[in-house]
Parts: sequence; structure tokens; C-alpha cells
Amino acid sequence: MSHDAQVYVKSDAEFNYIKQKRKQDMRGQITTFAIMIFFTLIAFTTVAAGFSKYLIAPVILLLAVVQVILQLFYFMHMSEKNHNVAMFFLFFGAFLAFIFVLTFLTIIWWG
Repeated sequence: MSHDAQVYVKSDAEFNYIKQKRKQDMRGQITTFAIMIFFTLIAFTTVAAGFSKYLIAPVILLLAVVQVILQLFYFMHMSEKNHNVAMFFLFFGAFLAFIFVLTFLTIIWWG
């Protein structure tokens, strides 16, 4: 018995396109990683410098949110095609978590 396996040979144009696309994707990931390292250094510097806790907490939370968004889009590949359902459930879960936290903060403050 022989198995009929079709072999698809890429043309030079397709090969060069894929190579260029992968190079561009890698450059984006390395740049994003460098930005996230920089944000982490900013967070450590604000804590080590002894700034007020009322300044440190919002800065760290803002940097954390930006890092989560960067990780989702560059390292979890949410910017690629056919990730709409996963992105919907992710954002819906984040929305529910926000409502949950907001509800309990409201109960604690007004209760």
C-alpha cells in the first residue's frame, strides 16, 4: 500500500514573503519585550525612589494594564486573523471581572 502524499513546493516569492513576515513578527515581539522590560524598570524605580503610595499605585496599575494588552496582542497572537471568538470571551471575562470588583467596592464603601 502506498500513501498518496502531495508535496507542496513553495515558490521563491512565497518563501521570501513568509521569511519577511516572520522577520517582521519577530522584530515586533522583541520590541514589545523591550518596552515591557522598560515599564518594569519604571515600576521598580518609582517604588525604590520612595514616591508617595498615591502616585505609585496608579502608575503601577497603568503599566500593568498596558503590559497585559501588549502580551495579548503580541505574545498571545490576538492581533492575527480568526481570533475573534477568543478575543470576545477574553474581553467579556474582563468586563465581568471589572463589574464584580466595582460591585464589591461599592458595597464596601456604601455599606
